[in-house]
Amino acid sequence: MDYLLLAGAALIAGTMNAVAGGGTFITFPMLVYAGVPPINANASNAVGLFPANFASAWAYRHDYKNFEGVSFRALAIAGVGGGLVGALLLLLTPAPTFEVMVPWLLLTATLVFIFGPRAAPKLHTYFTIGPSALLAIQFIVSIYGGYFGGAMGIVMLAVYSLFGTMTLNTMNATKTLMAGFINGIAVVIFIIADMVWWPQTLVIIVAGIVGGYFGAHFARGMNQKVVRGIVIAISVGVTVAFFVRTFAG
Repeated sequence: MDYLLLAGAALIAGTMNAVAGGGTFITFPMLVYAGVPPINANASNAVGLFPANFASAWAYRHDYKNFEGVSFRALAIAGVGGGLVGALLLLLTPAPTFEVMVPWLLLTATLVFIFGPRAAPKLHTYFTIGPSALLAIQFIVSIYGGYFGGAMGIVMLAVYSLFGTMTLNTMNATKTLMAGFINGIAVVIFIIADMVWWPQTLVIIVAGIVGGYFGAHFARGMNQKVVRGIVIAISVGVTVAFFVRTFAG
Protein backbone atom coordinates (compact mmCIF):
# COMPACT_ATOMS: atom_id res chain seq x y z
CA MET A 1 0.00 0.00 0.00
CA ASP A 2 2.86 2.39 0.79
CA TYR A 3 4.31 1.87 -2.68
CA LEU A 4 0.94 2.45 -4.34
CA LEU A 5 0.53 5.67 -2.39
CA LEU A 6 4.06 6.74 -3.34
CA ALA A 7 3.36 6.03 -7.02
CA GLY A 8 0.18 8.07 -6.92
CA ALA A 9 1.90 10.90 -5.08
CA ALA A 10 4.79 10.96 -7.57
CA LEU A 11 2.42 10.96 -10.55
CA ILE A 12 0.63 13.97 -9.11
CA ALA A 13 3.90 15.65 -8.09
CA GLY A 14 5.44 15.29 -11.55
CA THR A 15 2.35 16.85 -13.10
CA MET A 16 2.25 19.65 -10.52
CA ASN A 17 5.91 20.52 -11.07
CA ALA A 18 5.32 20.83 -14.80
CA VAL A 19 2.20 22.97 -14.41
CA ALA A 20 2.49 25.08 -11.26
CA GLY A 21 5.26 23.64 -9.06
CA GLY A 22 4.94 22.31 -5.52
CA GLY A 23 5.46 18.60 -6.15
CA THR A 24 7.70 18.32 -3.08
CA PHE A 25 4.65 19.01 -0.90
CA ILE A 26 3.24 15.68 -2.10
CA THR A 27 6.19 13.28 -2.28
CA PHE A 28 8.26 14.41 0.71
CA PRO A 29 5.54 13.88 3.35
CA MET A 30 4.53 10.63 1.67
CA LEU A 31 8.09 9.34 2.04
CA VAL A 32 8.08 10.28 5.71
CA TYR A 33 4.69 8.59 6.09
CA ALA A 34 6.19 5.47 4.50
CA GLY A 35 8.80 5.36 7.26
CA VAL A 36 11.77 7.12 5.65
CA PRO A 37 13.65 9.42 8.12
CA PRO A 38 13.18 13.11 7.15
CA ILE A 39 16.77 13.77 6.07
CA ASN A 40 16.79 10.60 3.94
CA ALA A 41 13.32 11.44 2.67
CA ASN A 42 14.63 14.81 1.50
CA ALA A 43 17.51 13.17 -0.36
CA SER A 44 15.32 10.38 -1.76
CA ASN A 45 12.73 12.93 -2.88
CA ALA A 46 15.38 14.90 -4.76
CA VAL A 47 16.59 11.75 -6.51
CA GLY A 48 13.06 10.54 -7.19
CA LEU A 49 11.83 13.73 -8.84
CA PHE A 50 15.08 14.47 -10.66
CA PRO A 51 14.30 12.57 -13.91
CA ALA A 52 10.87 14.22 -14.08
CA ASN A 53 12.61 17.61 -14.39
CA PHE A 54 14.22 16.54 -17.63
CA ALA A 55 11.05 14.87 -18.87
CA SER A 56 9.30 18.21 -18.49
CA ALA A 57 12.32 20.06 -19.91
CA TRP A 58 12.18 17.91 -23.05
CA ALA A 59 8.51 18.78 -23.49
CA TYR A 60 9.45 22.48 -23.29
CA ARG A 61 12.38 22.07 -25.72
CA HIS A 62 10.93 24.44 -28.35
CA ASP A 63 10.62 27.30 -25.87
CA TYR A 64 14.28 27.72 -24.87
CA LYS A 65 15.95 31.05 -25.56
CA ASN A 66 19.06 32.67 -24.09
CA PHE A 67 18.41 35.56 -21.73
CA GLU A 68 19.73 38.83 -23.10
CA GLY A 69 23.28 39.37 -21.82
CA VAL A 70 23.40 36.05 -19.92
CA SER A 71 24.50 32.84 -21.56
CA PHE A 72 22.68 29.71 -20.54
CA ARG A 73 26.05 28.16 -19.78
CA ALA A 74 26.78 30.82 -17.15
CA LEU A 75 23.31 30.35 -15.64
CA ALA A 76 23.82 26.59 -15.51
CA ILE A 77 27.23 26.96 -13.81
CA ALA A 78 25.66 29.19 -11.14
CA GLY A 79 22.89 26.63 -10.65
CA VAL A 80 25.19 23.63 -10.40
CA GLY A 81 27.57 25.46 -8.05
CA GLY A 82 24.76 26.51 -5.73
CA GLY A 83 23.17 23.06 -5.81
CA LEU A 84 26.50 21.52 -4.82
CA VAL A 85 26.86 23.86 -1.84
CA GLY A 86 23.30 23.18 -0.71
CA ALA A 87 23.70 19.40 -0.93
CA LEU A 88 26.93 19.51 1.06
CA LEU A 89 25.25 21.66 3.71
CA LEU A 90 22.52 19.03 4.04
CA LEU A 91 25.17 16.35 4.62
CA LEU A 92 26.62 18.46 7.43
CA THR A 93 23.25 18.96 9.13
CA PRO A 94 22.61 16.53 12.03
CA ALA A 95 19.41 14.50 11.58
CA PRO A 96 17.72 15.85 14.77
CA THR A 97 18.45 19.42 13.66
CA PHE A 98 16.99 18.80 10.22
CA GLU A 99 13.84 17.30 11.74
CA VAL A 100 13.29 20.53 13.68
CA MET A 101 14.01 22.58 10.54
CA VAL A 102 11.57 20.69 8.29
CA PRO A 103 8.36 22.49 9.40
CA TRP A 104 10.06 25.87 8.98
CA LEU A 105 11.38 24.91 5.53
CA LEU A 106 7.89 23.80 4.54
CA LEU A 107 6.41 27.03 5.91
CA THR A 108 8.93 29.09 3.93
CA ALA A 109 8.16 27.14 0.76
CA THR A 110 4.41 27.49 1.33
CA LEU A 111 4.61 31.27 1.80
CA VAL A 112 6.77 31.62 -1.31
CA PHE A 113 4.36 29.47 -3.30
CA ILE A 114 1.35 31.51 -2.16
CA PHE A 115 2.75 35.03 -2.44
CA GLY A 116 5.64 34.68 -4.92
CA PRO A 117 3.67 34.93 -8.18
CA ARG A 118 1.85 38.03 -6.93
CA ALA A 119 4.92 39.71 -5.49
CA ALA A 120 7.10 39.38 -8.60
CA PRO A 121 5.01 41.63 -10.92
CA LYS A 122 4.77 44.29 -8.20
CA LEU A 123 8.52 44.21 -7.64
CA HIS A 124 9.08 44.44 -11.39
CA THR A 125 7.27 47.79 -11.45
CA TYR A 126 9.85 49.22 -9.05
CA PHE A 127 13.13 47.74 -10.24
CA THR A 128 14.81 45.22 -12.52
CA ILE A 129 18.04 43.27 -12.18
CA GLY A 130 21.03 42.99 -14.49
CA PRO A 131 23.06 39.98 -15.68
CA SER A 132 25.45 39.95 -12.70
CA ALA A 133 22.62 40.15 -10.18
CA LEU A 134 20.72 37.42 -12.01
CA LEU A 135 23.70 35.03 -11.77
CA ALA A 136 24.31 35.88 -8.10
CA ILE A 137 20.67 35.34 -7.15
CA GLN A 138 20.53 32.13 -9.19
CA PHE A 139 23.50 30.84 -7.16
CA ILE A 140 21.79 31.68 -3.86
CA VAL A 141 18.46 30.15 -4.91
CA SER A 142 20.34 27.05 -6.05
CA ILE A 143 21.88 26.61 -2.60
CA TYR A 144 18.37 26.44 -1.19
CA GLY A 145 17.41 24.07 -4.00
CA GLY A 146 20.26 21.69 -3.24
CA TYR A 147 19.41 21.77 0.46
CA PHE A 148 15.61 21.39 0.32
CA GLY A 149 14.08 22.77 -2.86
CA GLY A 150 10.41 23.26 -1.97
CA ALA A 151 8.92 26.05 -4.18
CA MET A 152 12.35 26.64 -5.75
CA GLY A 153 10.74 26.89 -9.18
CA ILE A 154 8.46 29.69 -8.01
CA VAL A 155 11.46 31.66 -6.75
CA MET A 156 13.30 31.20 -10.05
CA LEU A 157 10.28 32.38 -12.04
CA ALA A 158 10.09 35.48 -9.83
CA VAL A 159 13.79 36.19 -10.35
CA TYR A 160 13.55 35.73 -14.12
CA SER A 161 10.55 38.06 -14.29
CA LEU A 162 12.65 40.80 -12.65
CA PHE A 163 15.37 40.39 -15.26
CA GLY A 164 13.54 41.20 -18.45
CA THR A 165 10.66 40.58 -20.81
CA MET A 166 10.93 36.85 -21.55
CA THR A 167 7.71 35.01 -22.27
CA LEU A 168 6.21 32.81 -19.59
CA ASN A 169 6.94 29.72 -21.70
CA THR A 170 10.62 30.69 -21.98
CA MET A 171 10.87 31.29 -18.24
CA ASN A 172 9.08 28.02 -17.49
CA ALA A 173 11.40 26.12 -19.83
CA THR A 174 14.51 27.66 -18.26
CA LYS A 175 13.20 27.12 -14.74
CA THR A 176 12.48 23.47 -15.46
CA LEU A 177 15.89 22.75 -16.95
CA MET A 178 17.71 24.70 -14.23
CA ALA A 179 15.86 22.70 -11.59
CA GLY A 180 17.18 19.60 -13.33
CA PHE A 181 20.77 20.86 -13.13
CA ILE A 182 20.45 21.92 -9.49
CA ASN A 183 18.82 18.66 -8.44
CA GLY A 184 21.25 16.72 -10.62
CA ILE A 185 24.38 17.73 -8.72
CA ALA A 186 22.54 17.24 -5.41
CA VAL A 187 21.49 13.77 -6.56
CA VAL A 188 25.11 12.81 -7.23
CA ILE A 189 26.12 13.94 -3.73
CA PHE A 190 23.22 12.14 -2.06
CA ILE A 191 23.93 8.89 -3.91
CA ILE A 192 27.64 8.99 -3.07
CA ALA A 193 26.76 9.67 0.59
CA ASP A 194 24.38 6.66 0.59
CA MET A 195 21.43 8.75 1.78
CA VAL A 196 18.88 7.37 -0.68
CA TRP A 197 16.25 4.74 0.18
CA TRP A 198 16.13 3.08 -3.23
CA PRO A 199 12.92 0.97 -3.28
CA GLN A 200 10.77 4.00 -2.48
CA THR A 201 12.84 6.27 -4.71
CA LEU A 202 12.53 4.03 -7.77
CA VAL A 203 8.74 4.15 -7.49
CA ILE A 204 8.85 7.96 -7.43
CA ILE A 205 11.24 8.06 -10.40
CA VAL A 206 8.96 6.05 -12.70
CA ALA A 207 5.68 7.70 -11.70
CA GLY A 208 7.28 11.17 -11.59
CA ILE A 209 8.57 10.86 -15.18
CA VAL A 210 5.10 9.97 -16.43
CA GLY A 211 3.52 12.86 -14.54
CA GLY A 212 6.24 15.33 -15.53
CA TYR A 213 6.14 14.56 -19.23
CA PHE A 214 2.39 14.58 -19.69
CA GLY A 215 1.96 17.44 -17.25
CA ALA A 216 4.24 19.65 -19.37
CA HIS A 217 2.40 18.65 -22.55
CA PHE A 218 -0.98 19.59 -21.13
CA ALA A 219 0.19 22.56 -19.07
CA ARG A 220 -1.10 25.14 -21.53
CA GLY A 221 -4.61 23.72 -21.39
CA MET A 222 -4.87 23.37 -17.62
CA ASN A 223 -6.49 25.92 -15.34
CA GLN A 224 -3.43 26.92 -13.36
CA LYS A 225 -5.46 28.85 -10.78
CA VAL A 226 -7.30 25.67 -9.86
CA VAL A 227 -4.05 23.68 -9.74
CA ARG A 228 -2.38 26.35 -7.58
CA GLY A 229 -5.36 26.38 -5.24
CA ILE A 230 -5.06 22.62 -4.76
CA VAL A 231 -1.30 22.87 -4.18
CA ILE A 232 -1.77 25.66 -1.63
CA ALA A 233 -4.37 23.67 0.29
CA ILE A 234 -2.07 20.64 0.34
CA SER A 235 1.01 22.65 1.33
CA VAL A 236 -0.78 24.38 4.21
CA GLY A 237 -2.11 21.05 5.49
CA VAL A 238 1.30 19.37 5.23
CA THR A 239 3.04 22.29 6.96
CA VAL A 240 0.58 22.26 9.87
CA ALA A 241 0.90 18.48 10.17
CA PHE A 242 4.70 18.67 10.39
CA PHE A 243 4.56 21.43 13.01
CA VAL A 244 2.24 19.26 15.09
CA ARG A 245 4.40 16.17 14.49
CA THR A 246 7.61 17.98 15.46
CA PHE A 247 6.58 20.17 18.35
CA ALA A 248 3.48 18.50 19.78
CA GLY A 249 4.23 14.84 19.09
